[in-house]
Amino acid sequence: MLRFASLTLSFAFVGLGLMLAASAAAEPRQAQPTQATPAESPLLSRAERTNFDETSRAADIDAFLLELARRTDLLRVQTFGQSEEGRPLLLATLSNPPVTQAREIQALGRPVVLVQANIHGGEVEGKEACLHLMRRLALGDLRPLLDSVVVLLIPNYNADGNEAIDVMNRTPQNGPVAGVGRRENARGLDLNRDFMKLESSEARSLIGVLNEFDPHVVVDLHTTNGSYHGYHLTYSIPVNESFAPELLRFERETLMPALGQAMLERHNARTYYYGNFEGKPPAEGRPDTRSWVAFDHRPRIGQNYVGLRNRIAILSEAYSYLDFRERVRVTEGFVTEILTYVSAHASAIRELTGELDRSFVAKALTDEPIALGVEYVAKALPTKVPMLVGQVTTKLNPRSGKEMRVALTDVAQPVEMLDYASFEPTRTVLLPDAYVLPSDARVRPLIDKLLLHGITVEVLTESTTVDVTRFAVESTKQGQQQVQGHRERTVTGHDVTSPETLPAGTILVRVAQPLGRLAAYLLEPESDDGLVAWNYLDALIAPEATMPIGKLMRLGPIASRRFAPS
Repeated sequence: MLRFASLTLSFAFVGLGLMLAASAAAEPRQAQPTQATPAESPLLSRAERTNFDETSRAADIDAFLLELARRTDLLRVQTFGQSEEGRPLLLATLSNPPVTQAREIQALGRPVVLVQANIHGGEVEGKEACLHLMRRLALGDLRPLLDSVVVLLIPNYNADGNEAIDVMNRTPQNGPVAGVGRRENARGLDLNRDFMKLESSEARSLIGVLNEFDPHVVVDLHTTNGSYHGYHLTYSIPVNESFAPELLRFERETLMPALGQAMLERHNARTYYYGNFEGKPPAEGRPDTRSWVAFDHRPRIGQNYVGLRNRIAILSEAYSYLDFRERVRVTEGFVTEILTYVSAHASAIRELTGELDRSFVAKALTDEPIALGVEYVAKALPTKVPMLVGQVTTKLNPRSGKEMRVALTDVAQPVEMLDYASFEPTRTVLLPDAYVLPSDARVRPLIDKLLLHGITVEVLTESTTVDVTRFAVESTKQGQQQVQGHRERTVTGHDVTSPETLPAGTILVRVAQPLGRLAAYLLEPESDDGLVAWNYLDALIAPEATMPIGKLMRLGPIASRRFAPS
C-alpha cells in the first residue's frame, strides 16, 4: 500500500495470470524474455486483428497484457487507481531486470520514461501504439532498450471515455471506421485540463504515479483537431517561459531537433511543433499572412505541468486526417525514437533533471530573485519558418454515413510565416521564501491539493513574529464561460506587508524544494492557473479583503515539522 499525501492508492497486480508472472519480482534479477514458440499465434492488438477498422476496449487491453505477461518475464502490470466509474487504471512496467516498485527502479540508476495514451478517449492511436511497443520491447527488436531504460506505460488513461465508443464521436477523423470513445471522462471533465485542480479520480491517480516513480521523461499521446497542415505528426514541449530555462533550451535546441530528424530519416514522417494556423487562408494570388501559434502556456495541460515539475515533457499529436493505421505507425515510431534517444543519452537525461531540482532549490535559498509570470503573451521566433500547409479531401465512413477528412499526404506546400512558439510573461511576481496559511477548515482544501501534488508542507511548532506580505484585494471577477464546471476567478490588488504573530499550527510551504515553482503557481493569488483562479477561495475573496495566503519574503530560522494529514 502506497500513501500519496492525503490520498491512499493501492498498486495491485491485475489478474491471476499477471500475479503469477509478477511473483518473480520479489528479487530483481537478469531476465530474458520468453519468446513465442512457432506454435503460438501472433500477439495482435484489436486494431491489427480488424485491419484497423476498430480500436481496443478495456477487455482487449487486459487480454493483450495477460498474454504478453505469459510470454515474457520483463513485464509487470499494476493498478494505480480507479476511474470515476470504478474501472481499474493500468500501469505496465517493462525493464530488464523486471521491477515493480520505485525503490527497485531507483536502485537500477536508469532513466525512467512514462508513456501515457488515451487521455482523450477519441484519440486512440496512442493506445494501440502502446500495445505494439510493449510487444516489441518485451519480445522484439526494441528488447535491448530495456537494459538501459525503465519504461512505464499507461495505455488507457481515460478508461471510462474509452468504453463510450460510438461511430458518431469525432466523425471528421479518418478512422477507425467502427468508432472511437468520448473525449471527456465520466464526469464530463477534460483530463488534459485537470492537472492543477485535480478534481478527477484519474488525475489524482496519475499524479500519484508521478510522485511515486518520478519519471525523467513523460510522453503524452494525442490526435490533432483543426488545421490542415502538411505534417504526419506534430509535437509540443513546455511552452511557458517562467519555467526552468535550461529545460526549455534542452528540449527546443537539442532533443526535439534530434527526434524530428530521426522521424524523417527512419520513418519517412514529417514532423514539427504542434499549433494551429491563425488567420484566414489567402485569396487566390494574395500573400499568405497566417501565422502558426502554439497552444496554451498554463500547467493545467499535461506537458506544461510536467515541465513545471522540472521534468522533460513531450506531447505527441498524430495528424487526425491520416488514416488510422498510419497514425498508429507514426505514433509508434515517435515513441520508439524517444526511447532510443533516452537510452543513448541515459546519464545526461538523469543529470539534467537532477540538476534542475538542485539549482532551483539552491537559487531559492539565496537572495537572488525568482520571478513567476501571472500574465502572458504568445511570443514569435525571431525569424519566419517554412510551415508546411496541407490539403484534405473527403470520403464516406461506411459505418456512420458521415464524411471523414482524408489528408493528401503528397501535398505539403511550404509557406514562410511567423511561429508563435512560446509564451513570455508580460507581468511577473517575485517568489517569497515561503507561503503561510492558517490551519483552519477554510483553507484545508488548499492544503489537500498541495499534498496531492507531492509538495512538502510543514506546520509551525511554535508561534513566531515575522513580516508577512498579504494580497489586498481591490477588485475581483469571474469569467462568463464555464470551464471544467468552473467560472475562473481573477483578482486585482496590491501587497501589504506588516509584522504578524503566526501561531503554532500555521501551515508553512517553503519555495526551496524541487516542486517549489509548482507550489507558487498554485498559491499565488494572481496566478492564471492557481487555486484562486479555480475558485477554491471564493468564500474568502471580496474587495478590501486580504488573502489568507501570506508570503514570507525572507525566512529565518523557524520551528516547524512536516505536516501529517489526519
